[in-house]
Amino acid sequence: MTTTKEKWDKLEKEITRGKDVSIINLVDYLVEKAHETHVSDIHIDPRLDDIRVRFRIDGVLQEAFSFPKTIHNEIISRIKVLSKLRTDEHQATQDGRFRHTFPDGKTFVDLRVSIVPTYHGENAVLRLLSDKAEQYTLEMLGFSENDRKKILEAMKKSSGMILATGPTGSGKTTTLYTLIKMLNSPEVSIITIEDPIEYAVSDIEQIQVNAKTGLSFANGLRSILRQDPNIIMVGEIRDSETAGIAVNTALTGHLLLSTLHTNDAATTLPRLLDMGIEEYLVASTVSIAIGQRLVRKICTHCKEKIEITKSMKETLYQLGKKYNDETLYKGKGCDKCNKSGYSGRICINEVLVANDVIREAILRKASAAEIKNLATKQGMTTMLEDGLGKALSGQTTLEEVLRVINE
Repeated sequence: MTTTKEKWDKLEKEITRGKDVSIINLVDYLVEKAHETHVSDIHIDPRLDDIRVRFRIDGVLQEAFSFPKTIHNEIISRIKVLSKLRTDEHQATQDGRFRHTFPDGKTFVDLRVSIVPTYHGENAVLRLLSDKAEQYTLEMLGFSENDRKKILEAMKKSSGMILATGPTGSGKTTTLYTLIKMLNSPEVSIITIEDPIEYAVSDIEQIQVNAKTGLSFANGLRSILRQDPNIIMVGEIRDSETAGIAVNTALTGHLLLSTLHTNDAATTLPRLLDMGIEEYLVASTVSIAIGQRLVRKICTHCKEKIEITKSMKETLYQLGKKYNDETLYKGKGCDKCNKSGYSGRICINEVLVANDVIREAILRKASAAEIKNLATKQGMTTMLEDGLGKALSGQTTLEEVLRVINE
């Protein structure tokens, strides 16, 4: 069986010699190499004289390859064929997906494809869809024991909303799938509506949003209610209509899980008010709001202690964390982590419980800052505090926490 390295060595010789390259093998190689090195996205960017290929590893884009511009159209055409997209359309955006099966015939990876016309030609981004959600636990994701207890309490309720919040790529969907897996049992009916379906989970009904047929989050959610579910997951609350239906669904005896794009947990509640939801409905339905980000973990193969500088101590002090002779670590950089010093990612998070104090604040339309202040007084650990704790415990670095928090 030809290995990924052998396949690349042959392709590299063909490209160097200017010979006709097998585009099929080249695209296969990119997917297999990306899967092998735990890449989340492949960016194929056309430039004036060449094609730049970048891999997103642990949330950070890294240059991987440069190919001759002469094979650009063939690469894009191959991706379109695999994704069942129009090969004769070059001036419109197209979205699709395909499954790549590895040479062993058993391993496969699903990819979501986005193609957009740019000044130098069509740009392609391929998202590798992982099925790892089946293996995760809240502890593995990085939730502290205290936060896990809060989430489990909310999951015991037969109604209400559990919302995961944060920017794109902050791990919200993985958190929700982990909760869905924990809730999944023969006694309950679970239905999801997503765009796209990122993980296939056995024994639950998953619906894909389809704009062409008019199946939106809002329309799908209305239909789901006629399917007699106990638990519903809505991939994302994007608009007022979806928000309104979601809130009413949670109010009428369903446990609803969803995501929302906000900076932190506290902003979630005013955001729902901005979407036109009445204060009493928000106060009545939201059980918890989970704010999260993903930080890179220090590579365990090259992890080493570092000397605490005066500026590091000052930074910790400014962030409200006293330095008490704890040890900080960093990754030196090795072959296992591609010289980056990091390998894998973990959540830094905050879990806001909508208790009586928070509900009263919602009813009087308190600001996000006031809600956050009240929540911390009630025992909420903020994302920053959680991140600093993980840096001081040697899971990540201080620089990484500050990079992600300040993005």
